Amino acid sequence: MAIHFFQGKEDYLTTHHANDDNKIEIIKNKISEFFNMKNVHFLFGSGTSCPAIPNMKGLFEKVEEKIKTESNIQEDNKNLFNTISKKKNNNIEEILGVLYSKREFLKGIIEPEDIEKYKECNKLIHFIEKIIFDEINISFTENTNTENASIENASIENTNTVVVVLDIYKSFYQKIALRNKDLSRINIFTTNNDLFNEQALDALNIHYINGFNGGLNKYFNPAMFNYTYSKRMDTTIDRFEPVENMVYLYKIHGSINWIEDTSSNNNYFGIKEEYKPFYDETKSTLIYPTPMKQNKSLGSPYSDLFREFQHKLLEPNSVLFVIGYSFSDEHVNDIIYRALATNSTFNLVIINNIGEDKPICKINDNRIFKVWEDDNNEPIHYFKQIVNKLLPNLDAFKQKDILAEFIKQIKE
Repeated sequence: MAIHFFQGKEDYLTTHHANDDNKIEIIKNKISEFFNMKNVHFLFGSGTSCPAIPNMKGLFEKVEEKIKTESNIQEDNKNLFNTISKKKNNNIEEILGVLYSKREFLKGIIEPEDIEKYKECNKLIHFIEKIIFDEINISFTENTNTENASIENASIENTNTVVVVLDIYKSFYQKIALRNKDLSRINIFTTNNDLFNEQALDALNIHYINGFNGGLNKYFNPAMFNYTYSKRMDTTIDRFEPVENMVYLYKIHGSINWIEDTSSNNNYFGIKEEYKPFYDETKSTLIYPTPMKQNKSLGSPYSDLFREFQHKLLEPNSVLFVIGYSFSDEHVNDIIYRALATNSTFNLVIINNIGEDKPICKINDNRIFKVWEDDNNEPIHYFKQIVNKLLPNLDAFKQKDILAEFIKQIKE
């Protein structure tokens, strides 16, 4: 097995005299140590929801294919898309960023001869956004009624991918959600717009705070991230302790079920969470994190979510596990670099095979750990393998704590 585990530039497996039989156990033991830290955070990228949802490369291919055959898109705009694609290395987010810029430029000059160009550019943008929305907006009700496959033995290629991926998410939360009440709750940051996290958490009856409050109408309010769920320990006095099965969920690139909504006077940020996602180009249903946001309410969720991300990574005794993220978003990267530069107790565990050209791979810092595997159909850095083979079971830790406390009481 070509499994690699580095601490900074040092081969951790070599220094710990690992062999093929105990490599995974050594990695798992080290990861288990990190779960004893006060603050544990995860950063999910598109890899965690693959192949149920295409990654950025897959999304570009879907868009490129449909633009070629779409009769309502002018040939000039098809050529424009191809030109931008080559300049931006087929990165769909950067392509949209250029198109947003062009739209704003045309909107700014708005000469009579440019009105048609503006309309066509706008049409191209909405066409691309709709394709991406449809790819992300998968049906859970249709797919999850089938009998769940075992993620230990299931093959992604020959089983229902939505069921399999959702089961992986469920197994992940079953392992990490129950945490010692003396430690902080787990924080999940994700660049994904899909609803796998919410579906898994709901299915397991795990409490989560995602920045929205309300009843029938849920609106964004970043103050929610300062709250927690607690249970009353004594009915006669005001004594509470945190609920153990709870996580914080931060969707730093937005979500397909967020829409613009300024209908409520008490909604300061203008973002509403819908139960069922729907596409409406006038309400920016799928919110893209680009610098071309004019509406302040659209900018606010991102600024607040990224501020929370930065704040959490600067907390003492923190560890960030990076899964399925390729370090392609400079805004996200800068926050991680800042944490490394200013928080001496911060640790970073990258479980992914990212390119050696990425700046993070060139840093020689003993607080940075990297895990990946070469030459395998399902390498150790795939989400399924991470959940099955590397993550500790916090529930098991909790049972040990209970047993230790019981023994302590007997001795006393």
